[in-house]
Amino acid sequence: MIDFAPLIVFGVLLVRIGMVVALTPVFGGTWAPAQIKVGLTVVLAAMLAPLVPLPAIENPAALAAIVAHESVIGLALSMGIRVLVAAAELGGYLVGFQVGFSYAGIVDPQSGVRNNVLAVLYSSLALLAVFGANLHHQMLRLLVATYDAVPVAAHGGVNQSLVESVMRLTGGIFVLGAELAAPVVLVLVLVEVVMGVVSRAAPSLNLMVVGAPIRLLVGLFALSGALEVVPGVITRSATMSLELASRLALAFK
Repeated sequence: MIDFAPLIVFGVLLVRIGMVVALTPVFGGTWAPAQIKVGLTVVLAAMLAPLVPLPAIENPAALAAIVAHESVIGLALSMGIRVLVAAAELGGYLVGFQVGFSYAGIVDPQSGVRNNVLAVLYSSLALLAVFGANLHHQMLRLLVATYDAVPVAAHGGVNQSLVESVMRLTGGIFVLGAELAAPVVLVLVLVEVVMGVVSRAAPSLNLMVVGAPIRLLVGLFALSGALEVVPGVITRSATMSLELASRLALAFK
């Protein structure tokens, strides 16, 4: 009779790693083929199998509890980099809305949804900054470290730090997104103020026709300088984001 216990135990090891690979943009996210993500998950699990102590699975209920526990930990870890990309996407969306690119939408390959051009550009720059700063390596080291901090087990509680970690992670999306969009948005606010003053001084001037090209030209000029700060802001915020993701994972210890 074939003993499937080793395969089941190895399958349990795949859950946490698979969640990180499937949900973290740098390891595939939604744009990578399923074969690539499955292959990377199996390779990482095979490398970690000798290092990770795995419990004996006594019954289906214990297996279900372990899978649920591993899934939420993998989800928590993936938030470390996913928050950075989401914040950059939000910043690009705000910039695109102010410049007037909200009507020009394309399908974002990272999220699979329709978004404006600048949101896709900002999220792509954030992803390149993640690779440039070797944050994907830090993510793998964090994944390995969680097996010591939060071992594979059928039991696990929910720490009171869960709410605080979730609030800080989600709040970081809006704070970082606003920080990335602020240079262009502030310039365009000044343009709106100037055009408002001009319209009062020269009522015959049709700013409904002239205003859109002016807003577009000034916005693109400001954008050319603002794009330079995106990688630096993402890299600077990465340490805090990964730390919050690790705290979120530890909340399920």
